[in-house]
Amino acid sequence: MLNKSCYYSSKNNPQFLERQQLVAYNFRKNTSLSQTPPVKGPPKIGLVSLGCPKALVDSERILTDLRAQGYTFSPDYEGADAVIVNTCGFLDSAKEESLQAIGEAIAKNGKVIVTGCMGGEEDAIRAAHPSVLAVSGPHQYDAVVSAVHDVVPPSHDPIKDLVPECGLKLTPKHYAYLKISEGCNNTCSFCIIPDIRGKLASRPVASVLYEAERLVKAGVKELLVISQDTSAYGVDTKYASSKFHGKEVKAKFYDLAKELGQLGAWVRMHYVYPYPHVKDVVELMAQGLVLPYLDIPFQHASPKILKSMKRPGNEEKTLRQIEQWRSVCPDLAIRSTFIVGYPGETQEDFQYLLDWMKEAKIERAGCFKYEPVEGAQSNSIPDQIADEVKEERWHRFMQAQALVSADVLSSRVGQTSEVIVDEIDHEHGEAIARSKWDAPEIDGNVFIENAAHLNAGDIVPVKFTASEEYDLIAKLL
Repeated sequence: MLNKSCYYSSKNNPQFLERQQLVAYNFRKNTSLSQTPPVKGPPKIGLVSLGCPKALVDSERILTDLRAQGYTFSPDYEGADAVIVNTCGFLDSAKEESLQAIGEAIAKNGKVIVTGCMGGEEDAIRAAHPSVLAVSGPHQYDAVVSAVHDVVPPSHDPIKDLVPECGLKLTPKHYAYLKISEGCNNTCSFCIIPDIRGKLASRPVASVLYEAERLVKAGVKELLVISQDTSAYGVDTKYASSKFHGKEVKAKFYDLAKELGQLGAWVRMHYVYPYPHVKDVVELMAQGLVLPYLDIPFQHASPKILKSMKRPGNEEKTLRQIEQWRSVCPDLAIRSTFIVGYPGETQEDFQYLLDWMKEAKIERAGCFKYEPVEGAQSNSIPDQIADEVKEERWHRFMQAQALVSADVLSSRVGQTSEVIVDEIDHEHGEAIARSKWDAPEIDGNVFIENAAHLNAGDIVPVKFTASEEYDLIAKLL
């Protein structure tokens, strides 16, 4: 393997000199024996690991990630489809050795990806070797793997591989959740997610896009984008770009949405906060690249309660945003979640919420009765609400929302649209589907009459013939 035949170390580190001399001999030996073209098969990667044992562990992590994705490894330059050089930058002499190793890899292979401690000096590396394909710093495993994907896409052998190309999924085959980040930078007083999952940590955009592409190739028809704060995607990385099929893409909500919209599947956005730049994604919805659906957890409408929750508190501004979004994309549906019985919520606060709901015409809404969570700041807020009051307000909220939903759905009767089939009810001869305005499990259904011949995952055109509080009835076109 490569760290056996291509392992190097800093020349100024005596404990590695003997190993380096032996390795150099093994490398020359392997090169001389490799005279025939490599046999076609899984992509092969070469790795030159320089520096200390910590760097070697980093190399092992990279190799492990690549091997799990079906890559194999070459003991020489000639047999590799690309070479990774994990550099050392501790001393000037180590940097010089790293540059020499990069040059050697370029001369003998040509496709070189650079990472490691010297990777932070990208300008110096590119000044010496302009043809390197990608440069990343230490511990940037995803960036290295993403760069390898860009040069040599992973192959998948369904006979030999125990894990499907798209990974193991617990959802039906036709839809999948696509997580783009972990953690959250918000400090809502009722939530302990940042304590559990930490601050926002966005995945490299190329990693997300390649996963999405694999899912679509495996038959997924609908991608449900999730995170704790989807519209904040990339803030923590300063919107760092990465290459997707050779194209630089920024880790921004809009850029990600635009690329996902070109993969040939439905794209549904969940857990979006009403930041100003959301309007740009709404324009993509108007163009048909992304489903006209926004899942935004407003939580409440009363300015006093929102302030106590440490949430954005300008409900009038939010109403104007919703109006602006709908002017851009009249087909837009908004789904949200709300909390009733929050500490300090008066009858006036609750009525304010009901009035706001009617004015905003939130198409899909869920409601939770406030529950104290260990470690949450809201536990110390005075005027906790009695359980029976929470229960009463929950029922009133759901009754008000049912009226809004029924009004919205009745306006869709007579319209035509595509729907996605989730399952078949053979007993009643109908297909149970969802419209572009409905997410699985949490929203309503479309019941298609005389459609038992369809299959789960089919996307078919229908005409809506009737409506109920939360569901639509349709017939095939």
